[in-house]
Amino acid sequence: MKNYEVVVIGGGPGGYVAAEEAAKYSQSVAIIENKYLGGTCLNTGCIPSKTLLRHSEVIELMEKAKRWGIEYENFTISFEKMMKRKTKVVESLRKGVESLLNQANVDIYNGTAVVHTNKQITIENPNGSETISADRVIIATGSRPAVPSIKGLDNVTYHTSDTIFDMESLPSSLVIVGGGVIGLEFACIFSALNVEVTIIEMADGLIPGEDEEVAALISKELKKKKVNILTSSGVNEISEGDNGKLIRVKLSSGEHISIQADQVLIASGRKPNISAVSELNLTMNGPFIAVNKQMKTSFPNVFAVGDVIGGWQLAHVASAEGIVAASNACEIFKEVNYKAVPRCIYSSPEIASVGLTENEAQASGLPIRVEKFPLSASGKAMAMDERIGFIKLIVEETYGEILGVVMVGPHVTEIVTEASSFILLEGTVNELAELIHPHPTLSEGIWEAARAWLHKKNTLVNLK
Repeated sequence: MKNYEVVVIGGGPGGYVAAEEAAKYSQSVAIIENKYLGGTCLNTGCIPSKTLLRHSEVIELMEKAKRWGIEYENFTISFEKMMKRKTKVVESLRKGVESLLNQANVDIYNGTAVVHTNKQITIENPNGSETISADRVIIATGSRPAVPSIKGLDNVTYHTSDTIFDMESLPSSLVIVGGGVIGLEFACIFSALNVEVTIIEMADGLIPGEDEEVAALISKELKKKKVNILTSSGVNEISEGDNGKLIRVKLSSGEHISIQADQVLIASGRKPNISAVSELNLTMNGPFIAVNKQMKTSFPNVFAVGDVIGGWQLAHVASAEGIVAASNACEIFKEVNYKAVPRCIYSSPEIASVGLTENEAQASGLPIRVEKFPLSASGKAMAMDERIGFIKLIVEETYGEILGVVMVGPHVTEIVTEASSFILLEGTVNELAELIHPHPTLSEGIWEAARAWLHKKNTLVNLK
């Protein structure tokens, strides 16, 4: 039986980063993945969805370009070619992860793993089983789509975010059950492809937990794209017939309606994969594995990261946790700092935020003041014809510390890191206002918001 100093179970962004990090400390490392390296993010999540979102952006841009004097004959959409490009991108990145692990001298095993209390690990695959052992184990087994209990759903063919990319043809209509991040992004993809989209969300608005003003703006923009949005509504039953799926919905008013659709996407969240550690009797945090700030579980020398521990359930957070877990597994003390985690939604327009939301800041009891800069006043946004959106600063009023930033607009997922840096370093609105930004850029909008905040503060002081 081969023994490793560190064995990582799960090859997603938490797992493969942890394996590479542990290998940097001259440890013997193995990683076990039951399907494809890269995990959900690379294979069925972040990367394929962002690839198709890019396609939808281009389609919307082409329509907009007609107003600029860029005229062309009718264009066609080949869903088959789009999906082939998506697959090519995924396969290329998957090979990149494999190459990265090979260069780090990490042994790769394919199969389903079970960790035993003696630190032996059984790996099952179609060719049989084998057993290895580990001094330390990092669990990075991720999550899978959570499917709600809906009458008739077991008798209907439906999609989740894991299977939606298996579609071979474009549906004429799609019902999305769930108006969170996943549902929102797929609504943008398919509406741009001229699919009739309906979102059904149980909460009062889309993307529950995010900034209410953002949710209202994105709802308005989706409705412009002819997306039908039903909030405070629930699906009672789904059936299937010759004309597709029939979805029976209870509206906020108590009225029941029926919606006909070619396809149904269940996008109502995800749940952790914990079967690999079923024998360890780990302390749990609800359905998730409980860990401390060093990513240690309740079982000696067993660590856990990513979706399996709950929390943010974001790929970039899983990678940060993987580095911390690997370091501590190699006796290098580290802790995760969750203070400045960027949250990105790749909708149209994009949404990015970091730190406290306005509601959270108000609930904290701190004296705060909010300033917002509209992109309609941005020279770069106007030149791009992308004037929908804003940049909002949430600032502690006494000392001017930036507590949170919310952005809506083009490319905000690329510029949110500046805000993250200020929050991590406890930067102030004065320092932000003094930082020279290039012009014309979208990023100078955060500088404009800082200057406006200070101007209003000085005005209030002078009035007193």
